[in-house]
Amino acid sequence: MKSFSKSFTQQESLPEASIDAATSIMRSGRLHRYNTLPNELSETDYLEIEFAKYMDVPYCLACSSGGYALHIAMRAAGINKGDKVLCNAFTLAPVPGAIHNSGAIPILVDVDSDYKIDFEDLELKAKVSGARFFMLSHMRGHIADMDRIVKLCKQYDLFLIEDCAHTMGASWQGKKSGTFGDIACFSAQTYKHINSGEGGFLISPHDDIMARAIVYSGSYMLFDRHQAAPPKEAFNDIRYETPNYSGRMDNLRAAILRPQLEALDEQCQRWNTRYRLLEKTLNQSVHISLPKRSVDEEFVASSIQFSLVGFSSKQIKQCVKDCSERGVVIKWFGASEPEGYTSRYDSWRYIDQMPALPKTERILSNLVDMRIPLTFSEQDCTLIAEIIVDVVEACSTKE
Repeated sequence: MKSFSKSFTQQESLPEASIDAATSIMRSGRLHRYNTLPNELSETDYLEIEFAKYMDVPYCLACSSGGYALHIAMRAAGINKGDKVLCNAFTLAPVPGAIHNSGAIPILVDVDSDYKIDFEDLELKAKVSGARFFMLSHMRGHIADMDRIVKLCKQYDLFLIEDCAHTMGASWQGKKSGTFGDIACFSAQTYKHINSGEGGFLISPHDDIMARAIVYSGSYMLFDRHQAAPPKEAFNDIRYETPNYSGRMDNLRAAILRPQLEALDEQCQRWNTRYRLLEKTLNQSVHISLPKRSVDEEFVASSIQFSLVGFSSKQIKQCVKDCSERGVVIKWFGASEPEGYTSRYDSWRYIDQMPALPKTERILSNLVDMRIPLTFSEQDCTLIAEIIVDVVEACSTKE
């Protein structure tokens, strides 16, 4: 019987250039982003400049985490207590958490069979909810038709915030994920596409929004030291009106990230090669359904999702258990109780008046999720997929 022995949470070592840069910063003792000599740029300054260039946007703010970036995105957008924010029902807990943290009310929207936002439900709720904001989560790297998203946002005057925690390096029709809306947020948490343990970015093309975000991040009156930032005049009133919610990135994390950003596109291709190998073998089972990926979507597949067609809850639990016993760690998004990083929308009980979402519930009921660490070789991915297929075929005959 085939089995697998590598860890599903072990990341690759950081590049030597990251280690050298981190050592240099630690030796200097100047870890704070504003601890610089006159006319000197910090590691965080350089990282913001480089990320803005990579994204082809004018402004970038490096933050302490992706979740913190989401929080100040809400604030910088002008969201107030009681405002309604449209949001995918299939996402991770920090997304509705950021909406709740701003005092706003999440309006959960159904997802479709390919794990992306459901346009029919989105348009209905845009019409009837009174929401003026839409936080679109590109959950697990699945990018919806962004042309339709932008058109719908214009039609209903929705302020679009993109949660790009899983789509750094991805694009739609050649345009980078995160450049379609008014604000976008990215993560550099350990399991994302670049790794600083915790960290994040906020980008926006709008002077006033970016100025607010920079002051919210904890710039004090040092906002004019930011390089990937609006002109000083943009801060004239904002510096007095905006509270300090300290959440800056430090130079140590910035130093670690800069070499990784330089290699990001190459890393994205390595993930996608592994995804395609997994996909090829998993497609051999009639009980496994993988999402259809649009030719317009240039995704980054650091994880893979699939549905177990016609399986009962009991069968799925058995699949998860049997895969685990053979060394393959998969997660089930349909479980009634949250576990680890995985939770279903109806477990977020702080949301008042939880909507009935039978379509989402049905889709999540047989949805399975698996990480694809780059520590796995191409041969490893084929083996993992063969084990999953073996287990699924065996469980398909059990009740």
